[in-house]
Amino acid sequence: MTERGERLVEHRKLFVGGAWVDPVGQDVVDVVGPHTEEVVGRVPHAGPGDVDRAVAAARRAFDEGPWPRAALAERIEVVARIRDGLAARHVEIARLISTQNGSPYSWSVLAQALGAVMVWDAAITVARGFRHEEDRAGMLGPLLIRREPVGVVAAVVPWNVPQFTAAAKLAPALLAGCAVVLKPAPESPLDAFLLADVAREAGVPEGVLSILPAGRETGEYLVGHPGVDMVSFTGSPAAGRRVMAVAARNLARVTLELGGKSAAVVLPDADLDRAVAGIVPAAWMNNGQACVAQTRVLLPRCRYEEFAEAFAAAAGDLVVGDPLDPATQVGPLVARRQQLRSLDYIRIGREEGAHVLVGGGRPAGLDRGWYVEPTLFGEVGNDMRIAREEIFGPVVCLVPYGDEEEAVRIADDSEYGLSGSVWTADVERGVEVARRVRTGTYSVNTFGLDVFGPFGGYKNSGLGREFGPEGYGEYLEHKMIHLPAGHPAAPAPATDPAGGAE
Repeated sequence: MTERGERLVEHRKLFVGGAWVDPVGQDVVDVVGPHTEEVVGRVPHAGPGDVDRAVAAARRAFDEGPWPRAALAERIEVVARIRDGLAARHVEIARLISTQNGSPYSWSVLAQALGAVMVWDAAITVARGFRHEEDRAGMLGPLLIRREPVGVVAAVVPWNVPQFTAAAKLAPALLAGCAVVLKPAPESPLDAFLLADVAREAGVPEGVLSILPAGRETGEYLVGHPGVDMVSFTGSPAAGRRVMAVAARNLARVTLELGGKSAAVVLPDADLDRAVAGIVPAAWMNNGQACVAQTRVLLPRCRYEEFAEAFAAAAGDLVVGDPLDPATQVGPLVARRQQLRSLDYIRIGREEGAHVLVGGGRPAGLDRGWYVEPTLFGEVGNDMRIAREEIFGPVVCLVPYGDEEEAVRIADDSEYGLSGSVWTADVERGVEVARRVRTGTYSVNTFGLDVFGPFGGYKNSGLGREFGPEGYGEYLEHKMIHLPAGHPAAPAPATDPAGGAE
């Protein structure tokens, strides 16, 4: 039992190829709750032998099994049951995630649990409307263009939004007809075991899905496995570079969703209340542990003091505390190392000459747990480390600018290009700003991530896209079939181009 009186969540088996099996080794992962600093869960730590078993099962399922050859409608039925199973257990999922990574419970319900359900649902809609096969006029005769599943996928997900990122990879991969080996992060594996239960109850065929919680070494072994056709990774740029290098040994396809240092541009004509109300939750979302967080807020010099005062007041009102308390808006960071990292960047910001407007240390009365106050720096130069490096904690910078040209230049002056927003009384003007900033997603007078559109980054923020038809297409190979000159258009397929009969 934990300090809260909750039972320790413990699993002794691994989910390999759709079955619960004993792990090859004896290593375990102790999951430590960031609020209590106590062990809240324990799971097996997968090793190379477990990876070999999972990849072998996935290869058999893809090369010989019914899943990639089933009708798309049949795969949709199974994936829809996964969606429904996760929806039915969303409260349990939210509590697990808040307990293991410190995400505020209200945010866990909406973004972590129900957000993942939304991803599964949107992927079904996209797959159902996707053109898996089409005729095309060629130079020498008609062409038949097919899209077929890429094969065995290694999906590596981070600890900050574990179910959401798992859904972003699993849903399109399974719908496309792929087999998947999912590796959750060792900080947040508990919800993955619940996902395994749901997948098994939904009827995912033998071999199609394995879930192996493990650390970096096992992850590297997985992404470099010769039986893997594609790697889908979410994490830091440094880890992404390593994943790409290791996967390149086998010429495996790679998609990378990496870091961000996104800028919210507040134009001089912006409504103050609307901008503050929209940017503050987007800046401190998930305790600042979000790749899309708006951690640089660009303010016009002509209204800087007015805006800075309003942002400071809003940041100071954020409720910090127990992640399982529904009133909490900012919880603890996932691990002691993340707490120390944020505190170190706060020290660096002070040394660089930025002004601490709010926060700057540990919250009063929360001596236990890996907490850092929501911290707002003012008068930040874009050349400062706190403005250039991804902190991944509750630390936000106010960066002043002169005119719109300078604002766009500052927003673009980053090694990242993942997200961003602009706030203005003139939506068309905002759209023009959005067109000029080199980033994968952008919002005008709002902030969000729409799962029907492509999500991904420019520059060091990654390669490839998730969500929408673009994300679904990442899990498909493109085949061209030449037909003889004068041959009529190819007949309608007797089978679903991604599998069996419709």
